[in-house]
Amino acid sequence: MAVSTESLLDKLYNLRGEDSNILKEMNQQKNKAEETKKRTTEQKGILQKNIEDLKKQREELEDQGEKFKEMLQGIHRDDYETVLTRLRIDFDPQGLLEKLNKNLPRTIETVERDTKKCEEELVKVEDEMNRAITTIEELGIRKDTALANQEKLNEYLELALTGRINITRDSITSLLEEFSFNEEEQREAAKILMFPEDALFAYDAKIKAKDKSGKSISEVIHEAKTISIEEDNSKDEANDISNSVIDTLRNCNIDYLDFSSDELNDIINHYEPRIIERNTNYLTKKGINLDIFMNHSKLFYDEELEEKIDLLLKNGKEINDIYLSPNILVKYSYKELVDAIDLLKANQLDPTLVPLMAY
Repeated sequence: MAVSTESLLDKLYNLRGEDSNILKEMNQQKNKAEETKKRTTEQKGILQKNIEDLKKQREELEDQGEKFKEMLQGIHRDDYETVLTRLRIDFDPQGLLEKLNKNLPRTIETVERDTKKCEEELVKVEDEMNRAITTIEELGIRKDTALANQEKLNEYLELALTGRINITRDSITSLLEEFSFNEEEQREAAKILMFPEDALFAYDAKIKAKDKSGKSISEVIHEAKTISIEEDNSKDEANDISNSVIDTLRNCNIDYLDFSSDELNDIINHYEPRIIERNTNYLTKKGINLDIFMNHSKLFYDEELEEKIDLLLKNGKEINDIYLSPNILVKYSYKELVDAIDLLKANQLDPTLVPLMAY
């Protein structure tokens, strides 16, 4: 299929300035990697603190548990029968000792499991953080190369426009290969630069004539195309994404582009702006990062979200526990969550000590 001269010139001129698609994409990737680095750095600190606290808790449980055992073993209820009876004090050292012997090992085991899970999560977070750091460094190198290639392209174009082009076809095609031009595009673009009178002069004059308002090259190139594109896109957008949903998410400081089309369709199908605003406001008030919605779009329209989180908090869970285990909020209705907690208690397990991942 023949390459359009107009399209090739659009592509070449787009690469000339700061609004180059290549540079824009690199900047977007870098911003995303920096956000990931920031988020994972914060998560790493939280996890390290949790691990430290859990290890300390384990040591204290073992140390205090042994001391408590020794104390109870030295106490006989008969020695204090009169005072306990008269004062109506329900004190059963033998019963306490049995309960301690039964529950202490279980509790220590739960703490050890929580520690292991935090350590495993820490490894994942550190891997993600290191990948982000590597990406930032690689993008820095790639951007330097892209800017050098851009400078060379501008030099070639200026030489061509002033009629002083004396660069070989191989030099031009080698440079264009760096911009991911295919072989046919390389040949045609080289021809345009080596014989500028055929198309380049007229195209450059048109660009300069249009560029009267300080617009970028890309804006000028696509100005005529934008109107028809926007008309087509408005129809597509009406089918794929409700403007009302987008506005609601934006008002809640959420970028709809962070979600897949399936997730957006799911939100649209259950769209209730009042619930979305209530849930996002509640999470913000509680200090829970709104990226909890990513991969868990059902939470947007969960009418029981507040009640479920309040229930978990009342049963000893921390904000970070909930943030790291959003699947629990998706998996259970409020009643099912109540039943799950009641079942733990019925089995003599303390919900506070059972990690959410085990629910």
